[in-house]
Amino acid sequence: MRAGTLNIKSLPSLSLYIHLPWCIKKCPYCDFNSHALRVQDLGTDLATWAEDRYVDVLIKDLEASLPLIWGRSVHSIFFGGGTPSLFSPKSIERLISSARSLLILLPGCEITLEANPGTFEKDRFKAFKESGVTRLSLGVQSFNDEQLKVLGRVHDKNQAIAAASEAAQVFETFNLDLMYALPNQSLQDLELDLKTALDFSPPHLSIYHLTIEPNTFFAKYPPKSLPSEDTAYEMLDLIGEVAQGRGLNRYEVSAFAKPGHRCLHNLNYWQYGDYLGIGAGAHSKLTFAHRIVRQIRHKEPQIYMDKVDLNAQVAKSEEVLRSEIPFEFMLNLSRLKEGFNLQLYLDRTGMPLSAIELGIEEGVKKGLLERDMMQVKPSAKGYDFLSDLQSLFLPG
Repeated sequence: MRAGTLNIKSLPSLSLYIHLPWCIKKCPYCDFNSHALRVQDLGTDLATWAEDRYVDVLIKDLEASLPLIWGRSVHSIFFGGGTPSLFSPKSIERLISSARSLLILLPGCEITLEANPGTFEKDRFKAFKESGVTRLSLGVQSFNDEQLKVLGRVHDKNQAIAAASEAAQVFETFNLDLMYALPNQSLQDLELDLKTALDFSPPHLSIYHLTIEPNTFFAKYPPKSLPSEDTAYEMLDLIGEVAQGRGLNRYEVSAFAKPGHRCLHNLNYWQYGDYLGIGAGAHSKLTFAHRIVRQIRHKEPQIYMDKVDLNAQVAKSEEVLRSEIPFEFMLNLSRLKEGFNLQLYLDRTGMPLSAIELGIEEGVKKGLLERDMMQVKPSAKGYDFLSDLQSLFLPG
């Protein structure tokens, strides 16, 4: 591999991300690379569409990527989408088996599958567990039928309850995804959503503020009656209080977990670890001794599949500029409540502490950061004004 400007003495932990891009319906707030399945794709059975072809291509993509990660161990696998649970347990098992045969998976490798209640069938979650999935992430978003309609979800409250109940029975570790600051949502509505979710005793809860992202339906047609900024802060305080009362501790901006149930895959992102992404539109970050490289695969599924056959699946590959690395690092690490040890910065970036020292000093001065000799973490104020904190590290 050609030389670069960094001096990275040890490679970071490595994860595998597998993107399964299809959904039954595109949600109006979603800016992920997801594609609604057309009626002609579905036929009468989900197994009749391009599932087998896409799985073949994913395995081929992984095989072609092996030289980039040769000899490195993988500590987590994440099936994201789209709606990965549209794929059959048989296909998920085939992908996991291929990963086991081609990669060095660490003992206890975390394997997460995203699922939606709208694709839920009884015993399907059990089949996913038998296929090798160790952790389920269920995209509930709300248990309120009116809110679900506004969000364009294909499931209703009863389907969400049934799916969450099944997840709790099948998986020791599972996550429930919720959203807050929704149109016309009150504090009482949110509290009921939280209570309903936590009654299933999830060991992990992810809860996201509804944001209007560019190039989404909501960006073109913004929903009305969104809660005020002050109300959104009250909602976040409520989330923390209720989650803490049920034994879930906040460890990241949007994530709460019981001891031993943090999401290892997401932690790897936030700790500036490496990840190989395969599938349509998947992103990768890969570290070498003297450089860090980011890749993006072709986004449109059919184009991606055709390109894999030509070993041309990577649409964009570029080295991260030395000037951008401190900001990238802090953009991720500032999300963690416990912050980071300065040695981690040295290990993951191969750059001197002087590149972030001024930003840290300014953050401490403004009350956004706390530090001792080796540990840096966001303050309570820094968490409330995270964008202000992160902007201190923008390249000059």
